[in-house]
Amino acid sequence: MFHKIKSVRALPDFKILVHFCEGVAKEYNLHSLFEKWPSFIELKNDPTLFEGVHVDIGGYGIIWNDELDLSCDELYHNGITVPTPFDGIIAFGDATEIWGLNESTLRKAISYGRLVVGIDVCKYGKQWVITADSMRRLYGEPKRYDLHI
Repeated sequence: MFHKIKSVRALPDFKILVHFCEGVAKEYNLHSLFEKWPSFIELKNDPTLFEGVHVDIGGYGIIWNDELDLSCDELYHNGITVPTPFDGIIAFGDATEIWGLNESTLRKAISYGRLVVGIDVCKYGKQWVITADSMRRLYGEPKRYDLHI
């Protein structure tokens, strides 16, 4: 199973902050990789390369260049959870993918009053977001990922 990545940012002291689609943020320390995989020393020697980290196409990992990358599972399982005010808030598109639903299912749940605007869901501009707790209450545990959100 994998945990799709939404964004990544380089932090001081060779750490990175990774935000996952399921509304979880993790901090990952690269120091252990310098000893285990000598190719990662390149990041230590080139701060510009380290700071250029980005999410790969599809969100299945992060990359620096053609030789240096890390999988989403490595980052999720070996990163340290960082609490944020946005924990457990998921975009509709991500929630429907994780739970194996259609967005229309969530829109109907709002119109039928099963999801309450301002409590379970909220719209920011054109983007609807929902809490992971609301998704679990209505649809059970996620269907697509091995998530603990």
